[in-house]
Amino acid sequence: MGRTAGRSPEETRRALLKAAAETIRVRGIHASLDETARNASVSKGGLLYHFASKDELILELVRAELAAFQASIDVELDPDDTAPGRLTRAYIRAVLAPTSDDEARESLALITQLMTVPAVAEVARADAERLEAALAADGLPADVLALVVAAADGMSSAPLWGGSAHTPAHRRLAERLQHLTRHPELWESLPWPPSA
Repeated sequence: MGRTAGRSPEETRRALLKAAAETIRVRGIHASLDETARNASVSKGGLLYHFASKDELILELVRAELAAFQASIDVELDPDDTAPGRLTRAYIRAVLAPTSDDEARESLALITQLMTVPAVAEVARADAERLEAALAADGLPADVLALVVAAADGMSSAPLWGGSAHTPAHRRLAERLQHLTRHPELWESLPWPPSA
């Protein structure tokens, strides 16, 4: 086991969460606490000191991942942008941030593993509802919001299926989604068939 002397409790918690993410991504949700502790260079007792159970560790990992995603949106908020759709534009930039396709694939693999746990699904659902409410209050028409969020989410999942989210076509689409949030009237000006 590696040396951990001098590591603060918060640093140890972060190391354990990082090790848990890697272990679960590679070995699945049933990966052992022993393996997670070993990957963090912490004893199993040390892991249990910080997280009383595997369930607690997994839920804290999920909360950390959700908080990191929210932080990535917050970083993308443009302080000079006060127009309707400001949060949605930050969301698009955060979801489509230039990460490597391998990093995106690893993140999606971890999320897929975690979402098999019912308690995780509940935490994620509550967070999704919070984000959906914030986006709904962002001042865009519901149809435009649904379109740009679905398109950005879909583009970000391309690496899961072996594709890339960083092609010229994806960059052009991201620019057009941003443009549509600034000019939502373009959506309504399309020649839509009459509603039934």
